[in-house]
Amino acid sequence: GKHRTVIPCLGHFKEEYEKVSKLYMNNKIRTTKYTLLNFLPRNLFEQFHRVANLYFLFLVVLNWVPLVEAFQKEITMLPLVGVLTIIAVKDGLEDYSRYKMDKQINNLLTKVYSR
Repeated sequence: GKHRTVIPCLGHFKEEYEKVSKLYMNNKIRTTKYTLLNFLPRNLFEQFHRVANLYFLFLVVLNWVPLVEAFQKEITMLPLVGVLTIIAVKDGLEDYSRYKMDKQINNLLTKVYSR
């Protein structure tokens, strides 16, 4: 036969519920790419997978070689830093909106059908 465990989440059963519920996976969804800790490294990693950003990084690094220096070092960094910052802000805002949607969905009340 089928076995099922039903534990009410009420007052004095709270400890039992928490003890048993740790044994099971939860059904929360997470569609976000980033956390606060991994946002900067992961976002930079993703951005430098774009060939254009690698090209501009190469130009910045090349400009730091005294023999090749065509412009002031700081000026060549501005376009790259500007683009990276704008894309990071856009990615952060998109991820935050996914986080808010996940939170809303994960807190919906549901009805469970049981024969």
